Amino acid sequence: MVPPLQPHSVDIWPKCHAGTFCTGAEGGSHCHYTGVRSSLGGEEPRHLSGEHNEGSATAVATQEGTSTVDDAVIDRFDLTKGLVLQEFGYDDDVDFALRKAVEEKTGEEIVDEDYGDVTDGVLLWFREGDDDLTDFLMDVQSLLEGGGAVWLFTPKAGTTGHVPPRDVQEAASVAGLHSTITFVVGEGWSCTRLVDKGWQK
Repeated sequence: MVPPLQPHSVDIWPKCHAGTFCTGAEGGSHCHYTGVRSSLGGEEPRHLSGEHNEGSATAVATQEGTSTVDDAVIDRFDLTKGLVLQEFGYDDDVDFALRKAVEEKTGEEIVDEDYGDVTDGVLLWFREGDDDLTDFLMDVQSLLEGGGAVWLFTPKAGTTGHVPPRDVQEAASVAGLHSTITFVVGEGWSCTRLVDKGWQK
């Protein structure tokens, strides 16, 4: 059983980042921030977030606290084991809990923009003020297997970087895509599933 997450101090844990979360006793706990043992003289932190299981949701500890993704939300992605998903628009504002839940569902790590092989789907994070959305949607399809979906994440209404739905629809149409569903993901993002106009699933 994983003990509750507790904040630690950089004075106690010099090899971890301030404001992150570790578990266990002082001097040698397992750090959810790094995935390695956190002790004096230990390894430097490697990742921006860590995770633990909590009920029927995926929970991720970040510098802002712990966020979760309900299983019902992940089920809406209709993911199966072995799918290779490519990510575009990654930044420090993305939903790390969602990314982790997606990787657990597919059993595969999300690949980055430099991946050079065919993929089964795309995760695209886009904010108002980023490059042209139409161009983005056309570019991300270059390695996408026929029938693969583009999951477009945009900031929710009322938050910085929000993209009006009409802009999403217009850009998708020009790029040869159409939306099949839109729903809220986490506290800050809306997700729209886009597929080629020839695919109606």
